[in-house]
This record gives sequence, structure tokens and C-alpha cells, in this order.
Amino acid sequence: MVLDDYARHEFVGYDSLEIETRVVKYRKVSAKGKDQFQLVLEVTPFYAESGGQVGDTGTVQLNGHTIQITNTRKENDLIIHFADTLPQELNGEAFARVDIERRQHIALHHSATHLLHAALRQVLGTHVAQKGSLVNEEHLRFDFSHFAKVTEEEIMDIEKIVNQKIRENIPVVIREMPKEEALQLGAMALFGEKYGDMVRVVIIDPTYSVELCGGTHVGATGELGLFKIKLETAVAAGVRRVEAVCGQQAEAYMTDKLEQLKEIGAILKNPKDIKAAVENQVQEIQALRKKLEGLENRALVGIRNELLQKDQIINGITYIADIVEVSGADALKKLCHDLSNNLKDYVAVLGANVDGKP
Repeated sequence: MVLDDYARHEFVGYDSLEIETRVVKYRKVSAKGKDQFQLVLEVTPFYAESGGQVGDTGTVQLNGHTIQITNTRKENDLIIHFADTLPQELNGEAFARVDIERRQHIALHHSATHLLHAALRQVLGTHVAQKGSLVNEEHLRFDFSHFAKVTEEEIMDIEKIVNQKIRENIPVVIREMPKEEALQLGAMALFGEKYGDMVRVVIIDPTYSVELCGGTHVGATGELGLFKIKLETAVAAGVRRVEAVCGQQAEAYMTDKLEQLKEIGAILKNPKDIKAAVENQVQEIQALRKKLEGLENRALVGIRNELLQKDQIINGITYIADIVEVSGADALKKLCHDLSNNLKDYVAVLGANVDGKP
């Protein structure tokens, strides 16, 4: 439904997170048995999902009603706001407000992505190129070209560089300029992405990170607080993935890991050197398993000998049938293999009790 076909459509979310506006278009859509509404505002502070960054959420106040905006996307150059319910009357002045805390966490992780990208190129080499990303309020995910698993030492070096840049509290400078000028500055562009003649450039120290980017960012790197890589893995041939957190999410992650370490220490009766204590436990378990395996093998030999004494000859064929006590399917297979080495022309039918269960 079009309420004003001549209204302008403007995004102001880089500078303002709340603004007076109007609903100029809306429609009801159904998918997977669920009804949703899509709104277009004349002026909006809501960032639409783009460049790996998720769309904003928030509220629109209209005629005494609060419309919860659950997502924001771009469609045919229009910024579409998603809502589960709408009031009957949509005419009149509206007040749009982005979820500020969520936007801030997203901005932290987007700026961290730029710091990470530059650090990856420093540590792994300039062949590293972005192959995909996801930036939300909880974490960042960054896919990049690389030919081998990133080692623990390399991960530590990458984290060290990023956290050093955070401590330096470098201003995050955002400028609009002609694309050719940006490329002359050394700005990195995402392969396959289409850019206009004028581009938005995010600069975090001109000698460290210069990227073409339409996302939202912090004012200075110090706002990130702490950066921590949680996971590094392969996603395709020649493509690696890093998942990381910063700010409060990094603090929560580190707190959780320290709590786990405390719990492990308590289980081991709080040794001075937890690493050495764990290694000793592992060695003891391996030795016990080896000893247990030897005992089990001797027990299987005894069972085999008993079975061989119970054989019957039927029409020239050795027949053995019994129920045996073994530790599991692997032990039963070993027993059958051992029997086959001691018999010719035979049929063996064995059932097993494992931990008292047939």
C-alpha cells in the first residue's frame, strides 16, 4: 500500500539513531505460514543488511502504538523494515529509533573485522583476501583466502596485533571520495562488489587499514576493549574461516574459559601446574587402557579355548554356538577372528552379553 508515492527515501543512520519520519509504503507478506509486514519510511536511521553486517532492529512510534522492527533489509534501492504487527492507522508523524545498544555491539565487531583483516595480511601474507563475512552483535565471522591451517602461533600473533591497535585507540576516520582517489590511497575493495563513482572509505591508520565499506563503525579502536579469536577452520578449498569476539562478548568468553579452568583445577585438587597435572592424568589413563586391553585379550583367549572345547561336528562341519561375556562389539569381532584362525569348515553362532545386556 502506497501512502505517499512522491516521498523521498533517505538513510540517516550514520549520524542519527532516532528521527521523526513517516510511513510512506507498507505491505503484508506471508511465508512459511507466518504473516509479516514490511514498511518503507520517508527518512530512516535503520541500517539495512549489507556487506556482511546484519540489519538494525528497534521501534517505530506511531499514533500511540509501538511497532517493533525485527529486521531491516534493502530491496530495489528501498530500505525495508520488517514488523510482525501493525496498527490500523499508519498516517501521521512517526518516531523511528534504532536499538542503540545492539547497534553499538555490531559496530564494535565491524571495526574489529577491519583490524582482523589487516592483521591477517601482516601475519599470513598479502595474498589474504576477504571471501565473506558476518557481523552481528554477538560475534564476527570472517572468511579469507589462505592455503593452510592457521597455526596457534599465527593466531596468537594476529590477536597481539589487533589488541595492540585497540590499545593505541586509533581514530576511525570515515570519508567519502571518488573511487579512483580511494584506490590510490590503497583502499581494499571486496572482489565482485559493485561500487559507484563516490565511495565510503573507512581508515584506521592510513598505514594499517584502509577499506571501502558502507557499514557502521566505532569512533576509535579503544572502544573495542578486547579482541579474541574463538575458532579457525576450513570452509572450502583454499578458504579459511575465523570467528572472533570483542568488547563485552570477548570479556564474557574469557570469563567462561577461566571458570572452566577453575573447575578443572578443582577436579584435580587444585595443583600448582594444571597443565602438568592434566598431562599426568592422560598418561595414567593411556597406561590403564593399555593394561586393560592386555587383560581383555587374555580373557578372550580363555573364552576362545572354552568355545573350542564345546564344538560339535555335524556332517563334517564344526559347529559352535554359545553366549559369551565380552566388553563390546569390537571384542566380539576379535573373538570371532581368533576362532577363524583355529578352525576349518565351521559355523559359529555367538551371542554376547555386554555389561549384563544381551
